[in-house]
Amino acid sequence: MIEISVSAARSRLADVIDDARVHHAPVFLTRRGRRLAAVIDAEDLERPTEAAEDLEDIKAAEAARAEVAEHGTIPWDEVKADLGLA
Repeated sequence: MIEISVSAARSRLADVIDDARVHHAPVFLTRRGRRLAAVIDAEDLERPTEAAEDLEDIKAAEAARAEVAEHGTIPWDEVKADLGLA
C-alpha cells in the first residue's frame, strides 16, 4: 500500500500513475496524514463498477419478474391503445 502527500504527488504525478498501474494497487493521496483520495488503474476500477451495474440489472429483472407474477401482464393491444398507437 502506497501513500503519498498531495503536494508530493503533484510534483511527480506521472510516477504516481505508473505506480498504480504497475502494482495494480491504489496509491493513496494524503493531506496532514489523512487519506483524501486514491489513484488506481482504470481497469481495476472498471471491474467492480461493471459488477455493481450487473448486480443492479439482476435486481431490476427480479423485481420485474415478481411484479409480473403478482399482477400478470398487459396485453400488447391494450398497451398500444393506451399509447394511442392502435
